[in-house]
Parts: sequence; C-alpha cells; structure tokens
Amino acid sequence: MKSHLSLIASTALLFAGCGGKDDAPGTNPVNAPTDYLGAVAKGKKKSEATAANLQVAPAIQQFHATEDRYPKDLKELVDQGYLTAMPEIPNGMKAEYNAETGAFKIVRTQ
Repeated sequence: MKSHLSLIASTALLFAGCGGKDDAPGTNPVNAPTDYLGAVAKGKKKSEATAANLQVAPAIQQFHATEDRYPKDLKELVDQGYLTAMPEIPNGMKAEYNAETGAFKIVRTQ
C-alpha cells in the first residue's frame, strides 16, 4: 500500500510539472515551418539593409573627403558618380540620412 501511495504521489508531481504553455514561440512543432520561414525572412531583410548600408556609408565618406562637405541628399551621391544607383531598401524599412553629420542608417518604418 505504501508503494502504491508513493507511485501515485510521484506520478501526480510529474504531471503537475508539465503544465507549461504549449503555444509559446518555438515550442509547438506544428508552427515550426512558419517560425522558420519568418526567421528566414527577417534575416533576409536585415542582411539586405546591411548590404545597402555597406554601399552608402563609404560613398558618403568618400564624397566628404573629396568635396569637404556631406552630400545635401542621397541622390547627390548618384548624380556625382559616387554610387551607380541607390541600393534597394527592404520593405518595411527606410533610409535615414543627416546631411549635417553624414550619418546614414536604415530603420524599420513600424
């Protein structure tokens, strides 16, 4: 009888500890493909923003070194031949440029 009570008590403790949320991100195998594709899309967007930044920031610095001023806008980099074209900014993001400091970054619009 004593062994049955300890078996019942240990089983009850085992099931009591399994009451976590099943719908937390990354824990439901049914959602795994969606979670994966969302992470891939987010990574792609971030890498595209980084690539755009790696093209524009050096062009701004080169313009500044040559002209002794920052471009009045990013279009001037293309007009003066420092860039062949402005890189595409990923959807849901925008380019921010400060003509006084030459600071350039790509940020989310939302």
